[in-house]
Amino acid sequence: MNSEINGAKEERVYFLSVLSTFKSYRDQSLLRIRHKEKCLDTLPRHHKNWLIKYTEDLESFKKCIEKNSEFLPIVLKHAHTIFDNVYCNDGASHSEQEVGTLSEGLDKVQSVFKQLMRDWSTLGAAERKQCYGPIIDEIFANFPEDKFDRTNISILVPGAGLGRLAFEIASKGFSCQGNEFNLFMLIVSYFVLNLCKVVDEYEIFPWIHQYCNNIKAEDQMTSVRFPDVIPKPTPESKFSMTAGDFLEVYTNSDEWHCVATCFFIDCAPNVVQFIETIYKILRPGGLWINLGPLLYHYSDMKNEKKCRTQFSSSVKTKYCQNPKSMLQYEYDSVFFVCRKPIDVDPVNGTQDFSNDYSA
Repeated sequence: MNSEINGAKEERVYFLSVLSTFKSYRDQSLLRIRHKEKCLDTLPRHHKNWLIKYTEDLESFKKCIEKNSEFLPIVLKHAHTIFDNVYCNDGASHSEQEVGTLSEGLDKVQSVFKQLMRDWSTLGAAERKQCYGPIIDEIFANFPEDKFDRTNISILVPGAGLGRLAFEIASKGFSCQGNEFNLFMLIVSYFVLNLCKVVDEYEIFPWIHQYCNNIKAEDQMTSVRFPDVIPKPTPESKFSMTAGDFLEVYTNSDEWHCVATCFFIDCAPNVVQFIETIYKILRPGGLWINLGPLLYHYSDMKNEKKCRTQFSSSVKTKYCQNPKSMLQYEYDSVFFVCRKPIDVDPVNGTQDFSNDYSA
């Protein structure tokens, strides 16, 4: 019991730290610009004269940061309702001021702005077509509308981020659930999916913090508007999002017709454990569709158990890329489809992979 209480307290402290980190975005971002201004002040006067345009650009960057920071209070206004006020107990012993901010938090907030571009702006459509398109096409091919009642086909999207892939799948009539662990993503995805009612209502500057590889300052100040669609699935579709660790939330065997993972499997300290869980939760005959790189996010962390696997690659993809940047990253991403066998003969080990199973 004590461990559960302590765990709940730790979760509340972390939640409040995330809120504080969001709120510190403006001051921390402007602090970085002030550092650049101080560096500029140390230059000889005639050098400063050459850099008058740069001085003006820094002032413009500040305005973009102010614009981003104006959006965050709108999101945070509803953040406490995400978990049915679990973290908002009046009798709690911690406040946001007491817990402070997360050391890596500013980077996470900046990442959210880029994810908003990728998932919910017109500019992100090209990346979504690269990354989400093959997955959705494969789902269509395996669950054609003339053979399946799609409302009865349950599809899970672990690592759903801001929820666009799961939303698109649900919009096609499937019963789809997204799962996300990152609290920064959960807070913003809740706002977009539940409270955005007007197309292109908000404007942000996703790359305002990227000071390198810009031909001109205006490229750094590229803005996008979101959401590009009203995030409301069709009435007959079933769409939901869950919060928590994929391995802890999904433990029931033979539950899902399809698991769709995009830029996800290399986020695990042990990739094999992810694969094992996916196999377990899939129904017999169910599909695992995967697309993404193999960055192995935990590979350089000490005291982490690491297990890697090797796959062939086939799909060119980008991730939160500024199309105007001089540096363009492109992944040669893994894309594959696996099917869980219908039945395994206990005598000779033969497997039936027939896809003619009940929907």
